[in-house]
Amino acid sequence: MTVQNSKSKSQKKELFAPPEDAKTRVKNFMLSLQDEICDQLQALDGSGQQFQEDTWQREEGGGGRSRVLKRGNLIEQGGVNFSEVYGKELPSSIAKQRPEAEGHGFFATGTSMVLHPYNPYVPTVHLNYRYFEAGPVWWFGGGADLTPYYPFAEDAVHFHQTLKDSCDRHHQQYYPVFKRWCDEYFYIKHRQENRGIGGIFFDYQDGQGELYQGPNPEGKAAEYSRQLGAIEPRDWEQLFAFVQDCGKSFIPSYQPIVQQRRNIEYGDRERDFQLYRRGRYVEFNLVYDRGTVFGLQTNGRIESILMSLPPLARWEYCYHPEPHTHEAELYETFLKPQDWVNWHTQ
Repeated sequence: MTVQNSKSKSQKKELFAPPEDAKTRVKNFMLSLQDEICDQLQALDGSGQQFQEDTWQREEGGGGRSRVLKRGNLIEQGGVNFSEVYGKELPSSIAKQRPEAEGHGFFATGTSMVLHPYNPYVPTVHLNYRYFEAGPVWWFGGGADLTPYYPFAEDAVHFHQTLKDSCDRHHQQYYPVFKRWCDEYFYIKHRQENRGIGGIFFDYQDGQGELYQGPNPEGKAAEYSRQLGAIEPRDWEQLFAFVQDCGKSFIPSYQPIVQQRRNIEYGDRERDFQLYRRGRYVEFNLVYDRGTVFGLQTNGRIESILMSLPPLARWEYCYHPEPHTHEAELYETFLKPQDWVNWHTQ
C-alpha cells in the first residue's frame, strides 16, 4: 500500500510539473506581449509619439523593461512593463498565501499595463499577466479590468464579452469564477465601492483543485467555486495557452471602445470628474494592489512599480454627484457588480 501511494504521488507530481523550458517560454511570451501591445497602442494613439523605454537591473537578481508614452493624442500617460525577477528570499506576501513555497528560491515574470487617456469618455484600462515558481510550487495569475468615468453599457458589454470568449475557449467556468473574483479584488474597501466595471482576475492557478484560490472564502467567487468543486486537472501547457489567449484579447477588447469615444467633446466638468475618479485609482493601487506590494517587497524599480499612477488626479471633500446625472449613474450602476454579458436581456 505504501509503495502504491508513493507511486501515485510521483505520477501526480510529474503530471503537474512545468516543462524544463517553462521560464524561458513564459518570459519570451511576456516580452512579445509587451511588444505587441506597445505597437498597437502607438498606432491607436496616432500622434507619432513613441514609448520611452528604460531597462533596469535588480541587484538581487533579474530586471525589466519599462515603457511609457506621455502626452499623445489619445494617451495622457500609459505604461507597459515587463519584469523578470528571481532570488533566494521569498516575498512575505507569497509565503503567507502559499506556505509550501517557504524556504525556496523564487522566479517571477510578467507583463503589466495601465493606460490613462485624456478624454474622460475613454476609460482607463489595466492588464497584468504573470508566472511564478518557487521550488515545487508554480502558478499563473493575472487579468484585465476597465475603469470608465462616464457610463456606456455597450462598452462594458463588449469588454466583458471579449474576455468571456477568451475564457470559454479554454474552460466554461473560467469566466464565471474569474469575473466574480475581479469584482471582489478591485473593490476599494474604505470607500465601499468598486474601482470600475471589472473584467477578469485570477491567481495561484496550477491546474489543481477549485478555481478560486483567493483570500476571501466568504465571497461570491469562493461560493460559486465551491459549488463547482474541484474541476478536472489542467496541466501547465493548458494554463499557458489560456494566459496567452487572454493577453492577446486585450486590443480587441479595448480598441473599439476607444474608436467609439475618443472624439466626444468634453469640458471642464467632465475633466474635473475624471481627475476626481482617478484619485480612487491612486487609492486602490497604493493601498490594496498586490502587484505594488510585490514590487516593493522584492526591491523592484520604484518608477516601474508606480507607473500605474495617473499624471494628474484630485480629491474633493465629501463629494456627491448631482442626482439624475451621468456621474450619478456611474455610482448607482457601473460601480456595482453587474452581469454585463447578459445586460441586453435584463
